[in-house]
Amino acid sequence: MALTTYAKREIAVFTALGIAGAAVLAAVAYLTGLWWIYLFCIIPAGAAGFTLFFFRDPRRTVPQGGQVVVAPADGKITEIAQVEEGDYVNAGSHKIGIFLSLFNVHLNRAPYPGKVEYLKYTPGKFLNAGNLESSKVNESNAIGIATEKCRMLLRQISGVIARRIVCELKEGDSVETGQKFGMIKFGSRTELYVPTDSGFELRVTMGQKVKAGETVIGVFAAEDAN
Repeated sequence: MALTTYAKREIAVFTALGIAGAAVLAAVAYLTGLWWIYLFCIIPAGAAGFTLFFFRDPRRTVPQGGQVVVAPADGKITEIAQVEEGDYVNAGSHKIGIFLSLFNVHLNRAPYPGKVEYLKYTPGKFLNAGNLESSKVNESNAIGIATEKCRMLLRQISGVIARRIVCELKEGDSVETGQKFGMIKFGSRTELYVPTDSGFELRVTMGQKVKAGETVIGVFAAEDAN
């Protein structure tokens, strides 16, 4: 199982602590003869195992086709709305909100090829990312991408457990569809804004589960994505 390079410190620390904790408990059980203490080894070992599971980096098959827009995150579609986006798109936009639970892959991927024109980190609260209010008040990082079709805005939003947003992009960088560029650690929300007058057509519904870089969330013009 491949692991993300964005969490080398967390992987090393939690894995080491888990192994050390299990080893100490095993030693105590051996020295005291209290066999039931071995059962508690499951706790630190399980924590180390979950850390590896959480920071997994599975391979994704990116759909082909110049009109295809893919999901920027794994998770469940919890919001589809028409809004006025005034930070970068500056137009009426489709807003697609994706909630990531602790069991989802937390890597973020570019939804469409383009050039990064806008980056803005905003400190804030850490409400449950499943709460729509978190979109307004939580810590977030906005990424504006200029594409051949339109401007798109992507927002990484922290959740109740998450305390660190990772984004390796810089203004002027180019991205390709499905390209990994960062993550939000331990539960979060990701939003995508696409102008309503761009010819963008949604291909997802409320409650649908999506995979970053693989699930088609929409297409431009009338072309279908296969």
